Amino acid sequence: MIPDFQSCMRPLLNTLTDGRVYTFNEAFEQVCRHFHLTDAERAEKLPSGKQSVVRNRVYWARTYMVKAGLIAAPGRSEIQITERGKTALIQSPDRINVKFLKQFPEFVDFHSGKPKPGQEQSGGADNETDTDPTERLEQAYQEINQELIDDVLNTVVGRSPQFLERLVVELMQAMGYGGWSRESGQTTQYSADGGIDGIINEDLLGLDTIYLQAKRYTATSVQRPEIDAFIGALTRRGARKGVFITTSRFSRGALEAVAGLNLSVVLIDGQQLATLMIQHNLGVTVKQSYQIKTIDTDFFSDD
Repeated sequence: MIPDFQSCMRPLLNTLTDGRVYTFNEAFEQVCRHFHLTDAERAEKLPSGKQSVVRNRVYWARTYMVKAGLIAAPGRSEIQITERGKTALIQSPDRINVKFLKQFPEFVDFHSGKPKPGQEQSGGADNETDTDPTERLEQAYQEINQELIDDVLNTVVGRSPQFLERLVVELMQAMGYGGWSRESGQTTQYSADGGIDGIINEDLLGLDTIYLQAKRYTATSVQRPEIDAFIGALTRRGARKGVFITTSRFSRGALEAVAGLNLSVVLIDGQQLATLMIQHNLGVTVKQSYQIKTIDTDFFSDD
């Protein structure tokens, strides 16, 4: 029988105990062997027909444990056990599940299906059975979308600074800024950009211009001096509008730097960048669509 995704968690984590970096495919094979799955069970597809049931479930076991910090993802399609993961194997020798993962704040932040007051699980069940189907569907959508946001952002971080500069120009155009022409946006010369990475001309004559700055950071946040330098670059050009985009986040000082200015400066962090890319179909494609239908009361009316 094909195991549910929670049942896959401990076998998957146990596969990684030697500490080396595994590809997801290597670990997936080990999990299938652990459960002695037949060829027919391995081949069974989801209703969409796009992926096997067991691969989908092992993938979500991996995702949940990455979010909880039990597994690290050092590279694309690579996984590795963490010190927290090694401790988890000792703490929970029989089973690792959602209930176990909820002790970690990082997982709680990711997992939108935490019980509401008065809806605590009873009998130690793994699943939140009191949640109605609509809530479960919405929760699943949020988890899938957050995973996509993280994947998009990680992919952007892995590309060059020049790619990010081109990306922010395309994103602004996709959002409708300078929409009069594909030539309305351009990147500046990389070696001598004067603190400006991209320019969007909102009208044909270039009378209204948005100046862009893009910073590809990971662990460090953008600090106030960098925002002050960007504001200085805008001021020297007599600009009224600027957008500063980073793949990381902004410090409190950086956020305070744009308050009360006599020009408009918008700060976009990594999560917002990835979210906007998804909203405007930049770098993503629609994998699958679902229609949620409800009763048409007018149809059943006697009038």
